[in-house]
Amino acid sequence: MHDPGVINELRNHLAWRRRLGLNLVAGDRQDLARLLQALGGPADDIPRDLESIALHMGQCTRCSLSAERRNIVFGQGPATARLMIIGEGPGQQEDRRGLPFVGPAGKLLERMLAAVGLKRGEVYITNIVKCRPPGNRDPRPEEVDACRPFLEAQVKAIAPAVILTLGRPAAQALLDTKAPISALRGRWQEFLGRPLLPTFHPAYLLRSPAKKREAYADLKEMVRRLEE
Repeated sequence: MHDPGVINELRNHLAWRRRLGLNLVAGDRQDLARLLQALGGPADDIPRDLESIALHMGQCTRCSLSAERRNIVFGQGPATARLMIIGEGPGQQEDRRGLPFVGPAGKLLERMLAAVGLKRGEVYITNIVKCRPPGNRDPRPEEVDACRPFLEAQVKAIAPAVILTLGRPAAQALLDTKAPISALRGRWQEFLGRPLLPTFHPAYLLRSPAKKREAYADLKEMVRRLEE
C-alpha cells in the first residue's frame, strides 16, 4: 500500500524539478533513494553538475529564510551558458513561481540583455540566496553564507566566461567588500577565477532611470569581454 505522504512529497518535488528545467527521467530504486535523501541532505560534498546540485540542496532548511519561503529559487538557464548573472535574492513573484527575475526587474533585465544582442535563454541567472528575504530586505551574512557553497558549486559547474552581478549585495558578497555599488560598477573583478563585472540591479534602475545609461555602458563592456 502506497504512503500518501510520500506520494505527495514526490509529486511536489517533481513539480519543483520542472520549474528548475530539470529532466524528468525514470530511475531505479537507487535513484529514488538518492532523490529522497537529497530532500534534506547536508551542504558538504556538493556534486559538480547543476541537476545534482539542486537535488543535493533539496528542500533546504539551512537558514531562517526557509521558514517563510514558498519556493526555493535555484536558478535558470543552460548549463553551458557563457554568461552567468547573479542577483541578491528572489522577490515576491520569484518566490511564488520558483524562478529568478520574473517580476518587473526581470522584464527590464530582458530588455537590457536584448539591447546588447543577448537573449535570456542564453544566460544562466541565479541569486546569492535562493529563498526570499522577508520584505525584500538585503540578505543577512549568515543567509549568504548558508547558500554560498551552492552558489560556488553552480559557478564551477557552469564555468562561465563572464559573471555579471546585479546590485550592491551581490557584488559585496562575492567580492568580500563594503565598497558602494557606485565604486564597484563597471570595474572588472574576479570570482573563483572567473572575470566578474558588477552593475546596478534592474530594480534600482526602475527607481532611478537616469542610471540606465551607466548600466548600458557596463553591459557593452561585458559583451566586449564575452567576444574576446
